[in-house]
Amino acid sequence: MTDSTAWLLLSTALVIFMTPGVAFFYGGLVKSKSVVSMMMLSFGSMGLVSVLWILYGFNMGLLDGEGIGNFVANPFSDFALEDLSKVTDGSPLAGVAFGASFAIITVALISGAIADRARFWPWMLFAGVWATTVYFLVQGWVWAFDDNGMTGWVGKFGFGDTATMDWAGGTAVHINAGAAALALALVLGKRKVGFSKEEAQPHNVPLVLIGAAILWFGWFGFNTGLNTGEAGAGLIFLNTVGAPAAAMIGWIVVEQFKEGKATAVGAASGAVAGLVAITPACAFLTPAWSLLLGLIAGAVCAFAIDLKFKLGFDDTLDVVGIHMVGGFIGCWFLGFFATDTGLFTGGGNLDQLGTQVVTSLGVAAYSFVMAFVIGTVIEKTIGFRAKEEDEIAGIDLVLHGEGYAID
Repeated sequence: MTDSTAWLLLSTALVIFMTPGVAFFYGGLVKSKSVVSMMMLSFGSMGLVSVLWILYGFNMGLLDGEGIGNFVANPFSDFALEDLSKVTDGSPLAGVAFGASFAIITVALISGAIADRARFWPWMLFAGVWATTVYFLVQGWVWAFDDNGMTGWVGKFGFGDTATMDWAGGTAVHINAGAAALALALVLGKRKVGFSKEEAQPHNVPLVLIGAAILWFGWFGFNTGLNTGEAGAGLIFLNTVGAPAAAMIGWIVVEQFKEGKATAVGAASGAVAGLVAITPACAFLTPAWSLLLGLIAGAVCAFAIDLKFKLGFDDTLDVVGIHMVGGFIGCWFLGFFATDTGLFTGGGNLDQLGTQVVTSLGVAAYSFVMAFVIGTVIEKTIGFRAKEEDEIAGIDLVLHGEGYAID
């Protein structure tokens, strides 16, 4: 086994561990009577998306760059990876596993927008259909390549001499999930209880902090799994330390001015916002610019989470305000400060910014429309949302027959 394959396998394990981290992070934020339901949405995603990725999802990203090949590949070209599994060099399968870990967490992230009111099996149906029609395609648009370079339309797109920059998933993961989360929040509507700053209090702050710590730990595999040699990996690793640290500071400073106090949940949320923002940019910024990116992301996202109250959409756990907004910040920041191509650090023109804006908005629009259609069909047919009386009472016991009590 080569060193790069070993690191890829370790990184895959780290990213897989991030989805339980999401479950803890989200689970601590919801009401005590729906924490099991919230965590099951993440664990359900782990089970379903892993299976679909192995059966056909990986195949859908193998774009050949010709015609429709820029958008979707044959999902059954190597069903269940029968041919690839016969390759004596195990590194291709390691790459498949790494890709699976990204697919899992992207779907799991969406669930935070519909916490406290979503039914489990309709969620599983949504997760399978959305993963198939959106994530499996979009990740190929962003990252598919052959010996001649990128083959997906996002990866190939660029003004002038630029190309889209998205190292680890600003578009494919965070904007993609955030746009879908916004769509589902609109489809399911507001909670009967809990849609206000006063009511939306986390039931277990230590659980939130544990989840955030797991996420930050796993993010080092998320960003550095694709080994770029010692210099590149070192830069990415350092930026994954610096940006979330600065974002944490940015968030709690805003909190202090807004609310008169800095909270532990704010610190955890700020760190996550910084991790989101640095995801697309970690390989393309110097450490100083990464710190600035984190500071901006933490401060802006601290304001962005209040948009749901002003605009009237119930994004329960701020997937839109953190992941979609943070993803846009990270992608667009590269237009100004990316090494060699940014407006202020490279060519002195707007080509990179234009490229980042077009591709990120394109992914967001596609994800939003598809999620809205899929969610609406499910809601109108089998019903996506829990019954009102179950939602008020707490959905853990009703949907899963288990829960825990807080004295």
